[in-house]
Amino acid sequence: DVPAGDYVAVMGPSGSGKSTLLNQLGCLDRPTSGEYHLEGKDVTNLSDDALSDIRGRRIGFVFQSYNLISYLDVLENIRMPRSYSRKVDQDSEAPADLADAVGLADRWDHRPQQLSGGQQQRVGIARALMNDPVFILADEPTGNLDTRTTEEILDLLDRLNAEGKTIVL
Repeated sequence: DVPAGDYVAVMGPSGSGKSTLLNQLGCLDRPTSGEYHLEGKDVTNLSDDALSDIRGRRIGFVFQSYNLISYLDVLENIRMPRSYSRKVDQDSEAPADLADAVGLADRWDHRPQQLSGGQQQRVGIARALMNDPVFILADEPTGNLDTRTTEEILDLLDRLNAEGKTIVL
C-alpha cells in the first residue's frame, strides 16, 4: 500500500524487479498474478485503452534516461502528455508555468541537446506534472546525474511531495 501523499523509495540490487514494479504501478505492464488497485479500483484486467487513459490522467513518469524528444523544445516536450489526453486545449500557459517551477524559465526554446543532464531531467519532471497526476513514478531519476544535480533533483521531488504529490522512487 502506498497512501496518498506518501513518498516511497524502492531499493534493491540491479535485476531485482524495481523497474518491473514501477511499470506495473504505472499500468505499463500487467502483473502475472494477484491484483493491482489504483485509488481503490482494481485495474488488473482493464483494457489497454482504459489503462492508457489512467496513465494519461493519473500517473506522471520520470525516467532515468529523460526520454525527451530531440526535435522538440522545452515547452513542447513538457506539453507532450497533453497530446494524449482530453485536456489538449486547456490551460495553454501550463507548460511555461511548469518550466518556471522547475527552474527553466530561461530555457523554453532550447532543445534537449542544448541542455545539461540536470536541465533535461527537470524537463522530464515538468512533463510528468503536465496532467496534474495523482502520483509520480520516478525510475532512477538521478542515475545519470552528478552529485550536485542529484541533490537538486531530489530537493525538487521533496518539494513536490510537500505540495501533496505521491511519489514512488
